[in-house]
Amino acid sequence: MIIITLVAGLAACASGPPEILSEREYYDKAKTALDNRNFLEASRHLEDLETYHPFGRYAEQAQLDLIYARYSALDPEGAAAAAERFIRLHPESPHVDYAYYIKGLASYYADVSLSGRYFPLNMDARDPGRAKEAFQDFSTLVSQFPDSPYAADAEKRMVALKNRLAEYELVVAQYYIRRQAYVAAASRVQYIIENYPETTAAPDALAYAVELYGILGMKEHAQDALVILATSYPDHSSFDVDLHFRGGLIKEESRDISSVLDIDILD
Repeated sequence: MIIITLVAGLAACASGPPEILSEREYYDKAKTALDNRNFLEASRHLEDLETYHPFGRYAEQAQLDLIYARYSALDPEGAAAAAERFIRLHPESPHVDYAYYIKGLASYYADVSLSGRYFPLNMDARDPGRAKEAFQDFSTLVSQFPDSPYAADAEKRMVALKNRLAEYELVVAQYYIRRQAYVAAASRVQYIIENYPETTAAPDALAYAVELYGILGMKEHAQDALVILATSYPDHSSFDVDLHFRGGLIKEESRDISSVLDIDILD
């Protein structure tokens, strides 16, 4: 027992506290790891550099490299946290646009999780919180740094995110319709019409608006939505060949839709 205890004590002494390297040594090790695409190792060296030399000459660059290393290591949450910290500490940095870009990408891909990529889930029905975060970061990038090399890609992703957010609003509207909560449903489709007018959800939102406002007795609102639908999307399935509105998106057992939808684009 004494021998075992002695050996254990010697081993503990031998390990001792970790060796603290110079700032340059940490940075060189991190760069070598990055060049070799060993992103986890690079992240460790960069984190050590920040821990032991937080105000050194390589501190800002190390924080920037840590964003890249974590993102490349498929750690979107870690990358987003590093990007948020960089933005907070260096708002005037010439590289802050990159931090916004990676932060947006991290949220963008977090919205499309691994389960969403490989299993048949209804993405439109999922909480769009991360999609909203991504849209906000990309929007900040595009508005504050329009000449950034990342702005063009951010704008393209914003188009996809708008579609995602609009489709979610449509799913919520359909949920309210199934429960005959027509005021709430009308509010949702009106939000799409006003905020996402050029998205893939806009045509159906307008068609739903025509029917919902008809049910609610708001004929002027229904007529306005119908005119926009006929003008912008004359091929929508709600119209027959003569451009008469047929409706049919809202199916009820207790109410005859035709009795409240006595409006026509030709009237």
